[in-house]
Amino acid sequence: MSRKGHDRTRTRGTRGRVVEALRRGPATAGDLAQRLGLTHNAVLVHLLALQHDGLVRESGLQATASRPAALYEVVPRAEAGFSRAYAPFAAELVRELGARLPQAELEELMHAVGKRVAAHQPRPRGDLGRRVEAAISFIGASGGSAEAEQTADGFVIRGHGCLLAEATRDRPEACRAMQSFLSELVEAPVEECCERGERPRCRFAVRRGD
Repeated sequence: MSRKGHDRTRTRGTRGRVVEALRRGPATAGDLAQRLGLTHNAVLVHLLALQHDGLVRESGLQATASRPAALYEVVPRAEAGFSRAYAPFAAELVRELGARLPQAELEELMHAVGKRVAAHQPRPRGDLGRRVEAAISFIGASGGSAEAEQTADGFVIRGHGCLLAEATRDRPEACRAMQSFLSELVEAPVEECCERGERPRCRFAVRRGD
């Protein structure tokens, strides 16, 4: 099995312009078409795609001369996907915790963080292979890229890079958060065996249960 992740929060080209316009406030398809120099139908196509990706939603109706028109807005929780501030702040937080806490306590804290993040995710159904696929999808939706390789006793998840690279370069204990998250999500033992160095890469071995 091999599946590359897909980042749903990245918007490019015209679709990115539609999102940026909506981040300034709700607007109708007609408003967006006039503002961006597009046809009404072209805007609707992008809005439907952004709705499917969970980035945009209808927020009400606006009265017009002919008939009410739907207003669109960026989904509030989607705003987090547009921010690039999380990585440096999270990295400095982990470094500060590492300077204040013994290593064992920091690793325990990272495990707890991973479990807490997993608790907010829907649990995938199916066999271990399908659950690993769901984990790959999460990594892709979070801005990473990974694939899974089947082994004799489970799977190996290989990342093409590291989602937590800003933190793990100095504090490898941060990898424990992802290890704990994946273990909770796939409901199987997970061993962290990440590649570290100038270009860190995630690597997690998922073992089949007894």
